Amino acid sequence: MKILVTGATGLIGASLCARLEAEGHEVRRVLRRSRPAGSSKSSDVILDMTEAVRPEDWSSPLSGVDAVVNCAGVLQDNAREKVQEVHAIAASALFRACERAGIKTVIHFSAIGVDRDQPSAFSASKLAGDKALMALDVGWVILRPSVVLGRGVFGASALLRGLAALPLLLAMPNTGRLQVVQLDDIVSTVLFFLQPASPTRLTLELAGPEALTMTELISRYRQWFGWKKATVFTVPGWAARGLYRLGDLAGWLGWRPPIRSNAQKEITRGAVGDPQPWIATTGIHPASLASALAADPATVQERWFAGLYFIKPAIFVVLPFFWIMTGIISLTTGWRNGVELLIGTAVAPHAEAAVVAGAIADAAVGALIAFRPTSRPGLWGAIAISLSYAIAGTILRPDLWNEPLGPLMKILPILALHFVALAILDER
Repeated sequence: MKILVTGATGLIGASLCARLEAEGHEVRRVLRRSRPAGSSKSSDVILDMTEAVRPEDWSSPLSGVDAVVNCAGVLQDNAREKVQEVHAIAASALFRACERAGIKTVIHFSAIGVDRDQPSAFSASKLAGDKALMALDVGWVILRPSVVLGRGVFGASALLRGLAALPLLLAMPNTGRLQVVQLDDIVSTVLFFLQPASPTRLTLELAGPEALTMTELISRYRQWFGWKKATVFTVPGWAARGLYRLGDLAGWLGWRPPIRSNAQKEITRGAVGDPQPWIATTGIHPASLASALAADPATVQERWFAGLYFIKPAIFVVLPFFWIMTGIISLTTGWRNGVELLIGTAVAPHAEAAVVAGAIADAAVGALIAFRPTSRPGLWGAIAISLSYAIAGTILRPDLWNEPLGPLMKILPILALHFVALAILDER
């Protein structure tokens, strides 16, 4: 079959595309932006779903397609993503285009519990997309998974591993139980419904066999990593609210933290459901978290990821702060010291201009690093500036290498930290 998959780089979409291709299907991935040359395919479609809001926008991507799997989803509005546009408006346009094109099979990923309660714009927009599909004359299947876990991790699944690496077992207040489900079972379910004789026009909740608290989930991962039990510490309500607000701010800077206001509202409800209709329809018996972890032992790579999970946001707070404050200090309280450093050197006649230029460059790279779409060029810019300071300092003030506080020596760990940031920048 020729299958169009939206959200093709996400947790579910990427795994699904790989499995479909392995089984001989032709996959047309819908991507918001082009991928690096090594990971791009000639059949890829570059289409931002926040702009594909008319059925006509989908006409070309759907040409010759036999089935559609909509895996697109965003947690919360930010500078680049809009839940209503992606989950409801663009999804509805896609579904109507499928009806016009005569596509018989449309599999749509929603979220568990959205038909019972909509505590946030995330679940409300997901339900709107569900209803738009149900109203059409196509062979639709709506899958509503709980929190999805697998070897690859992103969002909530990555957060669980990061929390497991902390010295204390942090428990957020007012969190419901989760019937986590394994990624392999999700992908197998899609393959079942792509078979010609499979049933259509039904919704299924994809929930695991046991309902666990967040504390229990984190403890299972600590055990999987081979780490000893940790003392449980419940985060005070005021601190939890502050963390969610900080997550919102990071979202508007283009990052995708799983701890945001919509997550707070959704996690209070929990993610539980009845897996029996899923089992009865497909014959798939969802694996428990314990059995999935036991079958796939943790490696050093998993331990590295977990240990770096909360170090990464710390790095991307510290680096912008460092560069922006360096620029501000150079133009204010540190102005005289900066100019005096250049007195007696070859650039002394232009000392003030040099300090101003350096301050502006410092603040600029700090701002670039803080904003996710420009963080990579910002990091490379910071590396270039650091090297230029080292070279210029060696030429103009070589004595600074021998200073007790090491103003030039400190450039070396600064450079190393920027290369670490580049290495862990990608989220998917």
